[in-house]
Formats: sequence, structure tokens, C-alpha cells
Amino acid sequence: MPRARGGPRSRQRARELLIKALYQWQLAGHSAAEIVEQFAADERFERSDREYFEALLPTVIDNAATLDETIARQAARGLDQLDAVGRAILLLALAELKYRGDVPTKVVINEAVELAKRYGAAESYKFVNALLDRTARELQRDGVAEAKA
Repeated sequence: MPRARGGPRSRQRARELLIKALYQWQLAGHSAAEIVEQFAADERFERSDREYFEALLPTVIDNAATLDETIARQAARGLDQLDAVGRAILLLALAELKYRGDVPTKVVINEAVELAKRYGAAESYKFVNALLDRTARELQRDGVAEAKA
């Protein structure tokens, strides 16, 4: 299994930057290339897993409609009630669950919960945890995430 360049902290920094990038994408509508260019100027970008950031950002943006459908299907509340930070966290984590077989499911969920605790609305981490747990079980049942156990 490939390891993040710079270790797990490097990948955590990439996730934090991805949340900020996805927030910006939602508000400003910039392309993935424009956002990568902007973030590359940030010194934190150099200490992050750049390859992970650069691979995952366009994956999330290109698949946002499908990922939003998953959120809407799994959430008890409407997608319109989800704030931009919460949506960014869920989009990132769902993309990791669906498209990154190299990241264990438990890691994806734990990282998303920590991001929700740090950047999300109060108690949003509970919603994030429940939604991702249901989705992970569904993906495993459907065979999408077989190698991630």
C-alpha cells in the first residue's frame, strides 16, 4: 500500500487544505487547476502531500454531483441544510471512500470526524460520522470498497 510522502501528517495537512479548497470552490466556482495554482503559493502546501491534494481535488469536483446524491440519500436532512464546510468535509471523505482504495475506511472516517470537530459546526462531527459509516457499509456491501477493510 503506498504511503503518503512525508508521512501521515503530510496527508492530514493535504486534507485540511482540500477542505479549504473545496470551500473556496463552492463559493467562487474556480476550476481545480486555478485552485491548485492558488494553493501552491501557500507554504503549508509544501509541507502537505501535494500529489494527494492535486489528485483528489479534481476527483471531488468532477464527481460532486454523484457525491451529493450520496449525501442526499444518506442524510436525514436535505442537502440544502448542509453548510459549505460540512459539505466540503463530506465530499472529500466520500471521494476517498469511493475512489481511493489505498486509504483504509477507518482512516477516512476518523480524519473526516476530526476535520468536522476542528472546522465544522458544533456537533457536526456526529452527522459526518453517521453518514460516512452508513456509506462505507453500503459500499462494502456493493463490493466497491472490498479491499479497504
